[in-house]
Amino acid sequence: MAEQILIIDFGSQYTQLIARRVRELNVYCEIHPFNKIPEITENLKGVILSGSPYSVLENDAPDIDLTLFENIPLLGVCYGAQLMVRKHNGTVLPSTIREYGRARLNKIDQHHQLMKEIPLNTQVWMSHGDTISEIPEDFDVIASTNSANVAAFHVRSKQQYGIQFHPEVTHTEEGKTILRNFVVHICECAQEWTPDIFVESTITSLKIKLQDDKVVLGISGGVDSTVTAVLIDRAIGKNLTCIFVDNGLLRKNEFSEVLSSYQGMGLNVVGVDASDRFLSALKGISDPEGKRKAIGKAFIEVFDDEAHKIQDVKWLAQGTIYPDVIESISVNGPSATIKSHHNVGGLPEKMPLNVIEPLNTLFKDEVRLVGRSLNIDSNILGRHPFPGPGLGIRILGEITAEKTAILQEVDDIFISALKNTGLYDKIWQAGAMLLPIQSVGVMGDERTYEQVVSLRAVTSVDGMTADFSHLPFDFLATVSNDIINKVKGVNRVVYDISSKPPATIEWE
Repeated sequence: MAEQILIIDFGSQYTQLIARRVRELNVYCEIHPFNKIPEITENLKGVILSGSPYSVLENDAPDIDLTLFENIPLLGVCYGAQLMVRKHNGTVLPSTIREYGRARLNKIDQHHQLMKEIPLNTQVWMSHGDTISEIPEDFDVIASTNSANVAAFHVRSKQQYGIQFHPEVTHTEEGKTILRNFVVHICECAQEWTPDIFVESTITSLKIKLQDDKVVLGISGGVDSTVTAVLIDRAIGKNLTCIFVDNGLLRKNEFSEVLSSYQGMGLNVVGVDASDRFLSALKGISDPEGKRKAIGKAFIEVFDDEAHKIQDVKWLAQGTIYPDVIESISVNGPSATIKSHHNVGGLPEKMPLNVIEPLNTLFKDEVRLVGRSLNIDSNILGRHPFPGPGLGIRILGEITAEKTAILQEVDDIFISALKNTGLYDKIWQAGAMLLPIQSVGVMGDERTYEQVVSLRAVTSVDGMTADFSHLPFDFLATVSNDIINKVKGVNRVVYDISSKPPATIEWE
């Protein structure tokens, strides 16, 4: 079993980022809520306590028994550091001024392993409303800022440390070095968790678990389902059946192109054209959630019909990735539903299968690295995320075949232009929205009253937050002109410059 770092989540928005930074060091780590700490095993090399939106001074503040980690290297970050101080009878007080933003370490004790090679006056990122004002007798201050005397501390005679800033964010200039000092030098992790090792161990475990059983997988053309398919195919070959459903809401020519690419990879793929069934199910529905549910229900019915044509299927494979798992076991349970998840799925009761999720320990960027290790085509690995309901949540209002055809043409012009100009790979996700409004225009000498489309392109790391892409004006002008001239029914193009949050990436 691979050595690992345990990250205990107290609800910080940065917890996943800590995990990503540890994984970048080729060290396996897992996130667990403070109230669901797993059994301590021999492969546990160290523990990181996350930050939190809570205050350690609150009566119902998140709490854990630190004696569980008495003989294990420990790093408290922000809230985690303050919790360590409180548990050892030190003093934490509300800050007179909330410390949020950039600060500089004007005192550093580089004799301590955590602060090795950290230069004086390096920038760090603060985000806390409380301050450690007095440390316990067996603690040593190892770093300070102008406003925080105890920016970092060491528990004497133990491999336990605390910092009041966030090393995981890019604003902390030497954050990666600090985490490397802890994970590699203090915890003595071997840095052997690589994509190649993951592929080898996963295929081996799949062979053992699945043996001669048959597996069915809903495949979409996206990164997650494709990597899942290839891993399982390497383990059990033709005992895997992939089902690719055309819901009538895919991009232009996507069904035939993706189906062809999969067959070229040697995968056992069944293509199902169910576009009429989906459009019929969506007739008269305008509400976004109503559309998602209708699409989800139709998908499950189609998938169920196809799965029942395969005899003796015992497993359902899913391309679930680690952020989905973390969300389902978050500190306070799943977040409030802003909207149903893009990746529509689920199992009807009449199809009782065991579920296997070979990617459920990986982040999206790690999935791509595993795909590269599997020699999957870079065009598939570099594909932008595309929602399960497809263009159904990019056509605002009721969906019709005519509206779908219009948006497919608009989307094709936009995406093709991004690829032809080399902009596609610089963007996390892009697409077009067909708005439920019409606008007055002039074409030739005639007045028009036609559809409006909005183009959307965002930059992001994992889709949790996103900023609009600053596409060149000349590019946008060319694309707008092409759309209006070539797509009958559209006379106005706008560009969405909102970020997530407060907006979402998709409009519905």
